[in-house]
Amino acid sequence: MVNTGSIFQEFLNIQDKMQKGYTTLRQIEEVEVATTPKELVWECDKVKMFRYIRKTPAKCDIPVLVSFAIMNRHDVLDLQPDRSLMAKLLEEGLDIYIMDWGYPSKADKYLTMEDYILGYLGDAIDFIRRRHKVDKIHMMGICQGGLFSMIYAALHPEKFKTLTTFVAPYDFEDANCNMLYNWAKHLDVDTMVDTVGVVGAEMLNSAFSMLKPSLDVAKYFGVLEMVEDQDKLANFLRMEKWKNDCPDLSGEMYRKYIKDLFQGNKLVKGTFELGGRRVDLKNMTVPFLNVYATEDNIIPNKSTTAVMDYLGTDDKQHYAFPGGHIGVFVGAKSQKELAPSIAKWVMARS
Repeated sequence: MVNTGSIFQEFLNIQDKMQKGYTTLRQIEEVEVATTPKELVWECDKVKMFRYIRKTPAKCDIPVLVSFAIMNRHDVLDLQPDRSLMAKLLEEGLDIYIMDWGYPSKADKYLTMEDYILGYLGDAIDFIRRRHKVDKIHMMGICQGGLFSMIYAALHPEKFKTLTTFVAPYDFEDANCNMLYNWAKHLDVDTMVDTVGVVGAEMLNSAFSMLKPSLDVAKYFGVLEMVEDQDKLANFLRMEKWKNDCPDLSGEMYRKYIKDLFQGNKLVKGTFELGGRRVDLKNMTVPFLNVYATEDNIIPNKSTTAVMDYLGTDDKQHYAFPGGHIGVFVGAKSQKELAPSIAKWVMARS
């Protein structure tokens, strides 16, 4: 028999929590992300590069360039002062620059992967090399940004001291890795790009949400448990602000990304070409640190770890991070263990 009294009491409890949550929300001002101070040092078209402002001299003389995925904003690397991978790496003594890929519009639909990797990324790397009067810099790439950094390093290993990638996809052979890989294998990307020109962020976000649909439901139930805690609620709002701030993508870049990599798996097969040159991973002779998340539901572990078998460098190392795709950047363990370990590994090769 259904206990109507218990159900009614639960309804009253939820109503009370929602009322208290409304009161808490009114006390929270506009939440801000990416608050670590930085200055604009280079820009081309809609793409910019910033340098984080240090309060003390860097312990490492060789600068670091960080490149996040083009399809997301890099702000998650600096979500809040006590959950900032960038702030922690600065604290460890690194001199850090970061790419800001901007927000492509319909005018940018013809931008290619060559434009992004050989053009914008390559020009930014050369700017840092000239500015610091060094032949080589340290490179860090995240997710899609890690893949693009790897491609550039295979073409220009002479420009890098080290390469560190985080949760980056390399081997796309197994379509059964997860729903995203399966979906991409069967995507008619030519029709999509020819029709829309610029690929909308809403469509991409919907695809990522389908990887774990229960997560969206669970997080909003979880909000009810934090509505009276202003700090926890502010943290939740910061993450939601970042997740909802996604750029659209150039159609031509997306076409090659899907057809040559997700569908053709050309990078590990040795047949991928960029700017008329074949990208041979055996030419990637740079010291390499491969960070992957053991519970990653977006980039399967074997898609990341497989790259080690194809590289030309003898100095290569895995770092298995216990957590999910985003936890690599915002988790407490990321601040306490991952960032110091990465900084130590980089500085040891400076």
